[in-house]
Amino acid sequence: MKIALMDSGIGLLPAAAAVRRLRPDADLLLSNDPDGMPWGPRTPEDLTGRALAVALAAAEHRPQVLIVACNTATVHALPAIRAALEPDIAVIGTVPAIKPAAAGGGKVAIWATPATTGSAYQRGLIHDFAGGAEVTEVPCPGLADAVEHADPDAVDRAVAAAAALTPRDVRTVVLGCTHYEMVEDRILAALDARGRAGLPPLVFHGSADAVAAQALRRVGAEPAPDADPTGSLSVLLSGRPGQLPATALGYAEGRLLAAIAPAH
Repeated sequence: MKIALMDSGIGLLPAAAAVRRLRPDADLLLSNDPDGMPWGPRTPEDLTGRALAVALAAAEHRPQVLIVACNTATVHALPAIRAALEPDIAVIGTVPAIKPAAAGGGKVAIWATPATTGSAYQRGLIHDFAGGAEVTEVPCPGLADAVEHADPDAVDRAVAAAAALTPRDVRTVVLGCTHYEMVEDRILAALDARGRAGLPPLVFHGSADAVAAQALRRVGAEPAPDADPTGSLSVLLSGRPGQLPATALGYAEGRLLAAIAPAH
């Protein structure tokens, strides 16, 4: 079984690590776009072109499923990618976990990129799935870039700025960008530092586990976390064979994947 994941940069690491934990016998293919990153500032048409090229590069290696491990690419490019690859390759998009977050009750904060925050896309998800919960949209300028470059000082500055916009009594935080899941501990520390005495523990909702499970369902595979770790790892950098970026090793997810034997 071969499962491909795509993003402009290392935002695909959480989902790839989740797949590895569920199926250590699956071959993983990571398709990045260092030549075109970041995708966020691009026009929707330009972003779609870049994302489609990354998806087609992955498709040449014949995976059974492709995870679009990027919220921004899912918003703009998912229809084009599905039109190009399905039904031969199942395509899984990444959507903020607003519905399960709202189901837990209490106030909900959605941390997302400035481009996504307040967008018609995110407002539509809130309208359709928040179930009347009190939702605060929190823009996080610079956070994805700071995570991408493994710059801890820049991460802390961006997290502190976003934490200041988050209500102190928020119960649940939706991580609406795949990069943010790699610094969940820093986000938790910043929110706790604002004073949460007497309040229930914060609950975080990312997307990595959900998309990994959905990818297995789409190919009719069951989770098998105890399977022999025989799966290999391949990396494409704007279509060229390569290796995990050095910045990936700054995160637990990247170190887990770096331990996988490369494909031959």
